Amino acid sequence: MSARERLTDALYGAGWAGVKKLPEPVAARLGRSVADAAWKRRGKGVLRLESNYARVVPDAGPERLRELSRAGMRSYLRYWMESFRLPAWSPERISGGFEAKDIHHLTEGLAAGKGVVLALPHLANWDLAGAWVTTELRTPFTTVAERLKPETLYDRFVAYREGLGMEVLPHSGGSAFGTLARRLRDGGLVCLVADRDLSASGVEVSFFGATARMPAGPALLAQQTGCLLLPVTLWYDDSPVMRGQVHPPVEVPESGTRAEKTSVMTQALADAFASGIADHPEDWHMLQRLWVEDLEPRAPGEERT
Repeated sequence: MSARERLTDALYGAGWAGVKKLPEPVAARLGRSVADAAWKRRGKGVLRLESNYARVVPDAGPERLRELSRAGMRSYLRYWMESFRLPAWSPERISGGFEAKDIHHLTEGLAAGKGVVLALPHLANWDLAGAWVTTELRTPFTTVAERLKPETLYDRFVAYREGLGMEVLPHSGGSAFGTLARRLRDGGLVCLVADRDLSASGVEVSFFGATARMPAGPALLAQQTGCLLLPVTLWYDDSPVMRGQVHPPVEVPESGTRAEKTSVMTQALADAFASGIADHPEDWHMLQRLWVEDLEPRAPGEERT
């Protein structure tokens, strides 16, 4: 590991070891302080967040965008403070920490034994929503995690999510899709964060009036397994409780090629994500490039960044 990687791993380790021991109000104040300090530095992440918010709220002026980015950084650090503390939360605290509208779409789908894919954008705290599913609904599920550097940091994230009742598959290696399909054919639940895919296999969608790429996986899984595909959006309000919305199922089109069906279904996901992000832009933690025209130029065969 490089010195930078060792430092990153140590900081995350300290977060999981230390923050969970703090009283909740103290952890919340710490998160706001760290968020405000990062926001004042105006680093690349904050500037990118504002640039992304400018697409979501096109009539916002510079002052409004600065307000949004400050609220966005506070929401982002709330996610981290909660995530560091989740392993120490009681089942009662987890169950009381999330309320979802139209959860019947999920429970009825599971009861039918068809398998369900929940697809979410980077809104609020998707880990808390997952912990609520395993705790309140007593339903384990499978998800996919991108391999991080250093490897020890990836191992920390896997152990953290497995401790919350999730089965975690690595994104790389090529076997994740087959495992997800088997879980769904067995009537299981799969949860995927699905609002950013810069790979060559990403599906182009119209997102807030410009072209972005989103992963094809959720739509392909629904086509191949007959599972239910449900978009989910999350948000915070002024209370300690996170809110969520389970949207109606994305249907598989009756006609068209596989690529055409995947395009239509992924666009439907993007539209559902956009509705939730537009209502709560400050809870969308997108500190990276997303839209195609914002991506840096690349040489042939080179990955986008």
